[in-house]
Amino acid sequence: MSEQQQAFKKALGNYPTGVTVVTTFNENHEPLGLTVNSFASVSLDPLLILWSIDKKSKSYNEFMKTKKFAVNILASEQQELCNLFSSKIEDRFSQCKWQESEQRLPILNDTLSVLECETIQQIDAGDHTILIGHVFNIENTEKEPLLYHRRNVGPIPEEFYKIEAK
Repeated sequence: MSEQQQAFKKALGNYPTGVTVVTTFNENHEPLGLTVNSFASVSLDPLLILWSIDKKSKSYNEFMKTKKFAVNILASEQQELCNLFSSKIEDRFSQCKWQESEQRLPILNDTLSVLECETIQQIDAGDHTILIGHVFNIENTEKEPLLYHRRNVGPIPEEFYKIEAK
């Protein structure tokens, strides 16, 4: 990795993000998922989101073939799920609680939010592919989010919510 690439990774690591696990089924109806923090909203009308996947990812070809996926936004207590879905473990779904949604997507239990999406566009972008999804189902809870910052994950610190009286 070049010095410029290392500096780029460090700069982006300074930007705190939420943590998601993107899930789908493969052609054999086996669930697939991976931890993703390259997730963003695109449009309110229509409801569009994007995320990107490394072309070297083991599940890359499966995500390129699928027509639907779910973005599971992790809650603060779900650090183990973040680690599980970023690991080399083959059958990740055997080690967590999940269910199949009415829209026939694998959904992780007890997440902060879930966005079920139809893939509408795939954009080649260097060593990644950007997937744009049209959101067709949304589930929300009142939990706190899991955050990623400088290669660490954890909850929002209590100080964040404290408001100083002036």
